Formats: sequence, structure tokens, C-alpha cells
Amino acid sequence: MFDSPPFWMYFVGFLLVLGPLVTVHELGHYLVGRWLGVKAEVFSVGFGKELFGRTDKHGTRWKLSWLPLGGYVQFKGDMNPASIPDANAAAIPVANDGNFQSASLWRRALIVAAGPVTNLVVAIGIFAAFYAVIGNPVISGDDDSRMVGEFGEVSPASDAGMQLGDVIIAIDGDTVADFNQIRSEVVINPATDMVFTVMRDGAEVDIALTTASVEETDGFGNQSVVGKIGVGPGREYVFEDVGVFESIPLATAKCWEITGMMVTGIKQILVGDRSIKELGGPIKIAKYSGEQLSLGLISFVSFAALISLNLAFINFLPIPALDGGHLAFYAAEAIRRKPVGPTATEWAYRTGIAFVLIFMVVVTWNDVASLLPIGS
Repeated sequence: MFDSPPFWMYFVGFLLVLGPLVTVHELGHYLVGRWLGVKAEVFSVGFGKELFGRTDKHGTRWKLSWLPLGGYVQFKGDMNPASIPDANAAAIPVANDGNFQSASLWRRALIVAAGPVTNLVVAIGIFAAFYAVIGNPVISGDDDSRMVGEFGEVSPASDAGMQLGDVIIAIDGDTVADFNQIRSEVVINPATDMVFTVMRDGAEVDIALTTASVEETDGFGNQSVVGKIGVGPGREYVFEDVGVFESIPLATAKCWEITGMMVTGIKQILVGDRSIKELGGPIKIAKYSGEQLSLGLISFVSFAALISLNLAFINFLPIPALDGGHLAFYAAEAIRRKPVGPTATEWAYRTGIAFVLIFMVVVTWNDVASLLPIGS
């Protein structure tokens, strides 16, 4: 039997996660645009028909729209909310103040990058605050945290010849810094052939093994498949005090580690090692938001940091119609010393928008299928 929060908590959690994160993303675009002299005509939280809004003294229409699945800033010179260049605006001379398409290349690149960078900064800020207030979880004692202190009842590592007291120094040739990194590398690789290099009696020993694939279920019934090798450090975790300035590098490293896991997960889906059904969309975000909200403030804010980091990562992907797609065009413009032609640009954006729509359909279907007994 699993505990589920009340239905209203899913709705509130979704709005409290996505609303602020989308708003700060678009504020990043808007504020850098204002700073660089580009006029914003529309700032919208949500898509579709406007529910209510107002126009400020700078001529920007601030509005809340009915579909709360994102938002946008439409700058002067944009043809639509996807920031597809207006062909007519491209002919406007540079002297026309406030036109995005007439701005210099570096200004346009900074404005576009500001959105996902803001989400990244939010994620780093949240993790840094946790480190500064709660501390950094580390293995107790003076021994190397990478030392194998115990084996589980089922242990591929023990079966492959790993011994108590071995110190795991590398996985597949890549050095690992601590037990947390070992766990992270293993969790994302279920049923995978890996080579662990251990230090034993002053000598390096390579141990080849296949990680176990374990299906875990949390208190809300959510299932996930993770990798395990059945080893533990043999000591408990303690929270080490961290100064404010020390917390920022730790939080940055944490975000880098999580991003690496995202990249690995996408690679596994592309090559067929993981099912595309594991991808989630807005319905699943709402579900997880409500569940984390029911667990308390720390769990909910931690989840918000992960979603913020996901937004930064997705928007940096070089897909036309996303921020990364715009940046890819700007990179091509910098190399060619002239913008990409209007026909190629239009088709690229059409393809990008179609890809995003298909992706949304797939992940929404995954969400529905995971919540309802479809195909069972």
C-alpha cells in the first residue's frame, strides 16, 4: 500500500515548481535584453490565450496565459513567441533602437543564453544553500571513503573477486574521488559490464563485473531501475560543516555530476539500453511535485533544483526553437561571418518545433501510460 498526497497538492506543487522556474528563466532573457538595449514586446508566463495582463511604461505587455507549460519573451523583431526572426525585421537597419534581430551577434547570444544560465544559477544557489545550512554528507572516520567496508547479500563485486579493504580508485579507467561518485557511476548503469580498478596491498587490480539491475519502488509507488554492485563503505555518513564560499564549488560540482547522469541517460535511451518510457513529461512533473511537497520543504526545494537544472540542460540542447538552437545558429553566423539564409532558417525552425511537439506527445503518453493500466 502506497501513500498518495491529496489531488490538490499535485496541482499546487506543479504551479510552485514550474511557475517560478519558468519566470526566472524568462526574466534572465528579459533583464539581459533590457541591459543591452533590446526592447521586449511581450513577457508571458504560460502559452495560449491571455488570462490577464498589463502593459508597462516601456511598452512591454506582461501577461499570464492559460496553458502553464512554459513561457516566453517576445522581443522586437521576433515573428512569434518561438523567437523565429521576422523576415521584414531583418531588413531594418542597426540604427533602429531596440530591435533584437538588428543587435550585434554577441548581444543576441548573451540574451538567448541568459535564460538557461539563470536556471543553472538557481540550481547551484539551492544546492549551495543546503550545503551551507545542512552541511556536506561525508563518510565518517579517517579511512579513505572509497574503501570497501561491507558487501550486500547479493554482491556482483564480491562474486567477481573484490575484497574487504580494497580501495576503488577508478571505474572504466576514470578516477573516482569518493564513495558518492562510485555510487553515482553505478546507479546510472544497470546490467552494464564495467571494470573497477582497486588498490590492494599497494598494487592496482582490475576487476571486471556486470552491475546488477534492480527495480526500486519508493513510498509513492514510483519505480526506477538502478545499477548496484553490492558494496558499502562500512561507515556512516556525517554532515561536515561547510562555509558559504566553500558551498558554491560543491554545488557546482553537484550540478555537473547530475548533468553527466542526464547525458548518460539520454545516450542509453538512444542506443536502446534504456526504454524511452522512462522519459517523463508535465503530468509526471506534477505527480512528483505533489509528492515532494507532501514530504516537506527540503524535499520540495531539492526537487525544484533538479527541475531547474533540467530546464537549463534541455534549453541548451542545439534544437531549433530552443535556446540552444538559436545559439547554434549564432555560432554558424560567427563562423560564416553572415547569418544563415532565411530558407534554411525557416525549415530548421519548422523541424525543431515539430520535434519538440512530437517529444511532448511521447512524454505525455508515457505519463498517462504510467498512471493508467494501459497495455496491462
